[in-house]
Amino acid sequence: MTRESDEQNAKLLNRGCFCISLDRDALRSALESELGNHDMFELIVERCPYVFAARPVFVSDAHTQRMEDVVAAVESVVAMPAYREAVLADAPPIARHDPGAKGVFFGYDFHVEESGVGLIEINTNAGGAMLNAVLMRAQRVCCGAVEEMLPASDEAGIFEQNIVAMFRQEWMLSGRSRPLRSIAIVDTQPEQQYLYPEFLLFKQLFEKHGMQAVIADPSELSLRDGALWHGDTAIDLVYNRLTDFMLEEPSSAALRSAYLDNAAVLTPHPRAHALYADKRNLALLSDPSRLRELGVPEAIRDILFATIPRTEIVTPEKAERLWSERRHLFFKPTAGFGGRAAYRGDKLTRRVWEEILAGDYVAQAIVAPGERVIDTDDAPQTLKFDVRDYTYDGKVQWLAARLYQGQTTNFRTPGGGFAPVYRLPASENCCPDSCSCQAT
Repeated sequence: MTRESDEQNAKLLNRGCFCISLDRDALRSALESELGNHDMFELIVERCPYVFAARPVFVSDAHTQRMEDVVAAVESVVAMPAYREAVLADAPPIARHDPGAKGVFFGYDFHVEESGVGLIEINTNAGGAMLNAVLMRAQRVCCGAVEEMLPASDEAGIFEQNIVAMFRQEWMLSGRSRPLRSIAIVDTQPEQQYLYPEFLLFKQLFEKHGMQAVIADPSELSLRDGALWHGDTAIDLVYNRLTDFMLEEPSSAALRSAYLDNAAVLTPHPRAHALYADKRNLALLSDPSRLRELGVPEAIRDILFATIPRTEIVTPEKAERLWSERRHLFFKPTAGFGGRAAYRGDKLTRRVWEEILAGDYVAQAIVAPGERVIDTDDAPQTLKFDVRDYTYDGKVQWLAARLYQGQTTNFRTPGGGFAPVYRLPASENCCPDSCSCQAT
């Protein structure tokens, strides 16, 4: 079977295979028996009913390997002193502080379709990892041909063990020798966050492995006696879920001081965001001439040029040209997240265009997302999807897809949300015709 036929079969399965679905009873069981939480299922249903998709996404093994190659290529460039000097020169001063830690849960987000993959953006506080571990435990399979693609039954548990090991590694990389004893999961008004149930899952995971864990707003932290405190609890490490990436808000003052004074380990941190997640970096990484000037090897340049959509920084000097080309572009704020204030060019009004020109934006060539058909009570419905590679220290830990409608992922689409990714291996036995649960 050729690579092209593997990718074609993945596309056909995404269009017509309804074999695997989210088993809500299994989800409840996973949360209650395996994870020991009897209230989490109801909380998820109440707070984020569309966080779990009804169907998985199929991706060819060639495409998953290509995504891994892109991750490795980006990491090799970021490791170069010339790249770091160029990027940090335009970053806030706090980004030049090197705490030693790498940064947990990077998210490389790809659009994947039959013709190839496109790296849309990189995030350094990518959410959803624990939710995806739970999701893997709650899949129902009714077709033997597709069951062969499923990961091993203990893979979700292994992933959770690797999560704990990752946080302990961050602790050691920051120069600590004693065991990690306490973690604060920090976000603005955490109980109001859409993914608050995931914070509870992380807290439970850390406590299961012998660490004290709290969930806190940054304003609840204080710095005294050379340590970061949450009430009477000294905090060793902060798992940072803030979108205040450079710790500029007044509520982040204690956390900022603790970070700069090395009084606590912060992960991910401002330096990681500046090096990876600032969307201006995509303009550099998609520019072959800039990469050549930095001394990036030709083989790495070829991978990046082929997979990162051409991106450029929006400036008033480019306004006329970018407006004329807008139908082929997607506009994103340089420090944006979650698709907020991002716009497809063909949807722009003049008023929004003026706001873009006045703000800090990049323009990125549009790469079409993949499509997944799901069955509904009325008729099959086509949703878009992207694929997120969760990585740590340059290595892919987990794959997950996100199904959605609209311009960007939103976790507001019935039938959408996080979906497991199943690799379609290069095998004559893995073809759409062998799936017995296709659309009619």
